[in-house]
Amino acid sequence: MARILLAGESWISATIDHKGYDPFAHTQVHIGCERLLSVLAEHGHNVTHMRSHDAAESFPLTRDELDSYDVVLLSDIGSNSLLLPPSVFELGRPAPNRLHLLREWVHDGGGLMMAGGYLSFQGFEAKAKYAGTAIEEILPVDISRWDDRVEAPQGVRGTLTGTSHPVVEGLEETWPILLGYQELTLKDDATLLAEIEGSPLVSVRTVGKGRTLAFASDISPHWAPTEFMEWDGYGTLFSQAMTWLAGGEDK
Repeated sequence: MARILLAGESWISATIDHKGYDPFAHTQVHIGCERLLSVLAEHGHNVTHMRSHDAAESFPLTRDELDSYDVVLLSDIGSNSLLLPPSVFELGRPAPNRLHLLREWVHDGGGLMMAGGYLSFQGFEAKAKYAGTAIEEILPVDISRWDDRVEAPQGVRGTLTGTSHPVVEGLEETWPILLGYQELTLKDDATLLAEIEGSPLVSVRTVGKGRTLAFASDISPHWAPTEFMEWDGYGTLFSQAMTWLAGGEDK
């Protein structure tokens, strides 16, 4: 069992409805990771979900706080949400750089995964902005400086590379369709486990005493459609990823 902090995978929509002369505004919080939270719990993992709008204030600022977890999963949450706690953004006071903190924590034995999305890697209009940061330094992939999305509404399939590894053990060679992904470049010392249209889909890397994993597509819609999320391998893949990142396997 791994102790996991999943940061991201939520958003708030603000809408104005117009009914004749009369408009009214309303907001709604959306959670994108219900399926992932459910399957990880079914596999015995202990997951804390930190919503995107809570991360600026509540994401760990110290090693002691990070050490409460074995794995940190960043999914669809931009770097600004980690770099700008309220003390910095609102009060103009210095605070720890949480991207640097994650880098040192991984070097000392932590596990970090980034999953794809509009605010992952470099993201939509390059707004996620992880290129050139301490997070890119430790991931298995290099990140473009521009919008790195590849939209594939027709559906494209990930395939295993044939490399034996605990993260993909027992999975079929060709996977259900995905509707998009991030175009990334594998680092020289990383291991490619699955690819999509010739681009890395699942890659892993050992960094100091720790481990990192990049999943270049989404764990939820829209890039992860029903076919992918209801696939038996969905839970197997991400559960085995968490176990490996937590140091539960030799490779």
